[in-house]
Amino acid sequence: MKFAAPIFLFGLLALAIPILIHLFNFRKYKRIFFTNVRFLREVQHETQSRNRLKHLLVLASRLLAILFLVFAFAQPFIPRENATVRTGQKRVSIFIDNSFSMDAVNKSGTLLDEAKKDAREIVAAYKADDRFQLLTNDFEGRHQRLLSKEDFLEQLDEVKLSPALRSISEITNRQQDALNAISGTASGNKQAFILSDFQKSISDFSAVKTDTSIQWRTIPIVAQNRNNIYVDSIWFESPVRRIGQQEVLHVRLKSRSEQDMENVPMRLYLNGQAKTPASFNIRANATTDTLIYFTVNEPGLQQGLIEINDYPVTFDDRFYFSFDVLKSIPVLSIRATETNPLLVESDYLQKLFGNDSAFVYAAQEETKIDYATFANYRLIVVNSLQKISSGLATELRKFVDNGGSIVVFPGANADLATYRDLLSPMGCPVLDKPDTVKSIVDKIQFEHPLYKGVFEKSAGNFDLPIAYDHYRISRSSRSAQQPLMTLRNGDLFMSVTPVRKGFVYLCATPLLQAYTNFPRHALFVPTLYQAALFSQPQNKLFYTIDRDATIFPGQVAVASDQVFHLTDPAKKFDVIPAYVNNQGQSELQVHKQVTDPGNYLVQLDTKTITGAAFNYDRRESDLSVLSSDDLIKSMSDAGLIHFSNLDAQGKGYTALLTEQDYGIRLWKICIALTLLFLLAEVLLLRFWRTPNRPAIAQTT
Repeated sequence: MKFAAPIFLFGLLALAIPILIHLFNFRKYKRIFFTNVRFLREVQHETQSRNRLKHLLVLASRLLAILFLVFAFAQPFIPRENATVRTGQKRVSIFIDNSFSMDAVNKSGTLLDEAKKDAREIVAAYKADDRFQLLTNDFEGRHQRLLSKEDFLEQLDEVKLSPALRSISEITNRQQDALNAISGTASGNKQAFILSDFQKSISDFSAVKTDTSIQWRTIPIVAQNRNNIYVDSIWFESPVRRIGQQEVLHVRLKSRSEQDMENVPMRLYLNGQAKTPASFNIRANATTDTLIYFTVNEPGLQQGLIEINDYPVTFDDRFYFSFDVLKSIPVLSIRATETNPLLVESDYLQKLFGNDSAFVYAAQEETKIDYATFANYRLIVVNSLQKISSGLATELRKFVDNGGSIVVFPGANADLATYRDLLSPMGCPVLDKPDTVKSIVDKIQFEHPLYKGVFEKSAGNFDLPIAYDHYRISRSSRSAQQPLMTLRNGDLFMSVTPVRKGFVYLCATPLLQAYTNFPRHALFVPTLYQAALFSQPQNKLFYTIDRDATIFPGQVAVASDQVFHLTDPAKKFDVIPAYVNNQGQSELQVHKQVTDPGNYLVQLDTKTITGAAFNYDRRESDLSVLSSDDLIKSMSDAGLIHFSNLDAQGKGYTALLTEQDYGIRLWKICIALTLLFLLAEVLLLRFWRTPNRPAIAQTT
């Protein structure tokens, strides 16, 4: 047996007090005269023996009462194996998982309510002068400081469900920061608790870097029903949206349920209007993809919503997305001056784009370029220029960085150095020396998205373009270039390179009949047509709440006094995201300012530029959790020797923590024994009565 506060054992000196009282408390005798005392000798002997026994029992009761009272203050305990007594002020960090998965229920209510109840029991196991940190998934600034018991319990009552989601490694790092904020604290006095359902998606124990001076305890909160079906993600089959075209939307659904589900209804809303309803079947714990077909009849911003019904977990039954559909795509051609008839653009581009209502076509001569108008176009065709000026190269690179696309047809006898100055900084392949040998296109990349859906089938005798004279296009493993058409001799005829938010298409020949029959070939129309369609803004369909999202509003002229807003008029929501001009490209950085899912408007002052959809993190939708055995194994495999799993086993965390830290504590037994011996003393004095011992007077 050991004592948690052995200094109180000095109180044992108080045992001398009842002993002294017993020794010096002489009783006064009453003198009684008798005529004959021969019959009193036996009575006198018997009375003295009974008095002596009574006094000894009273003395023993007093001594034992004082002894156990002193022991109670000294807090005796029987130590458990590996248990160490920690004296002084303790610092305790308690993490409460308030993610959406904690809205599941068990026999005690929601998991969050049970976690808060357990946290109260944990706090009750510590002293009034100990300090506590309350930590949740929100990682609020006020949760980074230590609190008193009363303040902790007050903040605990305010904890509510949150869309934020943190991994175990993030949680432990945050707890370490708080517990180590003040130097000089004894290592054994720092403790941390993690109360969570321990979803597999967040339980990255292998990434935990812990301070060995802190003792961690995990407390799993277990739900009765963890079934869930949710919308995981969406995407379009084609990267291009057009008015009047049937769109094919892929919807990926996941089941974390033990039952197969059939004919589950699913609804699509576009700009608040219900579209064609759909349904899906999904097997237990499986993933399925389903298709929704619809048509966009109006240009502009399209804000969509996919909705299913699933109980009891409902936060992930809605999935928001948004996209833009241009009424017409503006195309600009930069052509050679008319004073050089050999290099003048033919009417191929005018015939392709000028007579189609889906495009707005314009042409500028190389000597009359208005760079200020570049922001108004989505596709620029550099048409057979002999030389690229440095100013034009700079503006074209800026145009591509802002999401535009360019198609480069080199000029006859071109100054390749100027073309290299244009292409090389963007990581594109460059033009090399010319090859005057006639060659035919031998291979087309039918699998490339640019040609997807263009050809019904590829025939072996397909008529392909011819290059009478061409420049060689360099190949580089470090470049992101993708071949579109390849000549029979292995040279590239046309390639495309993704550059930031735009594309750069490069052809090996001028757009002149003397060099190629490509402008009169059947492939010319779908290639340029698709390149123009692909030049539409490709903003993200959706963003995830609680992540730092970056929105690209496209080519927008921003004055110094103008401000971007992210708004939702229905919710009266309006925030100002951080605006960054990154090498001429506008970026809006939303630093976790959005907390509710939905479709939002991106506005420059009061003008709507585009939209942005936000959804809850789908990692939270997978309710697969670690069992207690899996949890212990994960901590063991990660080598976390200072981690242990806590199971109250019906006795409550207050008693369990006290027992774990101090062993089996005996102070309550000592109090009970103190009261018992005090009661024994009272009973002895009250009910054990002895006659007064008379003084004997001898007669003469």
